[in-house]
Amino acid sequence: MMVDIKEVLKEKGPEIDRIIEKYIPKKYDLESLLFTCGNARYEHDINAINKGVADPIWDLLNRGGKRWRPVLFLLIAEALGKNPEDVKEFVVIPEVVHNGTLMVDDVEDSSDLRRGKPCTHKMFGVDIAINAGNTMYFLPLLSLIKNKDKFKPELLLNVYEIYAQEMINLSFGQAYDITWHKGLANADNLSEKQYLQMCAYKTGTLARMSAKIAAALSGATTEQVEAIGKLSETIGVAFQIKDDILNLTATSDSAQFVKEYIGSDITEGKRTLMIIHTFQNASVEDKKRLIEILNMHPTDFNLKQEAIDIIKKYDSVNYAKNYAKNMIMSAWKDVDKLFPASEAKEKIKAFADYLVEREN
Repeated sequence: MMVDIKEVLKEKGPEIDRIIEKYIPKKYDLESLLFTCGNARYEHDINAINKGVADPIWDLLNRGGKRWRPVLFLLIAEALGKNPEDVKEFVVIPEVVHNGTLMVDDVEDSSDLRRGKPCTHKMFGVDIAINAGNTMYFLPLLSLIKNKDKFKPELLLNVYEIYAQEMINLSFGQAYDITWHKGLANADNLSEKQYLQMCAYKTGTLARMSAKIAAALSGATTEQVEAIGKLSETIGVAFQIKDDILNLTATSDSAQFVKEYIGSDITEGKRTLMIIHTFQNASVEDKKRLIEILNMHPTDFNLKQEAIDIIKKYDSVNYAKNYAKNMIMSAWKDVDKLFPASEAKEKIKAFADYLVEREN
């Protein structure tokens, strides 16, 4: 059957946002603060909470995003025979945590734009962005707290453990990425496996978290939970590789988009699969020049284009494209037998393919 993943994402998006708003209101009042924090011992300042939490969070959430992690969550539950309605409240966890990481990452990377608008720290201040981003790591856990009577305590403990472990992994992945592009570690001789481990922690971990929580809440066996987690991690890594590719190759009619977005990974000095492949195959002169440009953290488009030209010279873009596709094909073979035949299973397969074939 033909599956239009763009339509699936479009269809599920509004419902996912409604669930998010249930746990993170666009505007807090006394009732929602009671729901979130419990009784105030003294007195709430509702305006401060809205200015410091709700406004920056929803400013980012309202900019869009693919919402693919919560959609994957629902598809996995359905593929395992669970009614998605029974677990849909928990899609808030991977989606809100993901957006929290974006908010904090933008501060760490000194980024200017996110989804076509100034980053949260540019609009609201660094202090508010860091605090709101960190708050987004914990607010979605309200979905577990408020629904704890629906599940056995040992199952909830398992879910909390999945969450805690993946959040630790996430921070380690970010540590890899930051130290490499800041030159605090030997980033010029990284192996592909080291890069993939960074991706597995930084991008793969939220997909893995989403999948493992969905599988656990759907009554999957330990073997199924781990296998589905591994598949989803691979989807996340392939998604990151594709993102890296688009950062160098995306096209747009907007000159501002080209100026600000294309090659922004070069500006940040990021080491990607394409960079590593180029390092391993380039001439001594080309490798030296590429390292020089990356270490400059250039904003000049001509310098960024020079780096991109070196990368393309060694066919590293096509190498990364094929690598991502092969990862998905191999991972799917490993997990295919764990899902019974169903429409949801076909959607998951199409979903994985879409994430590495997309053009934006």
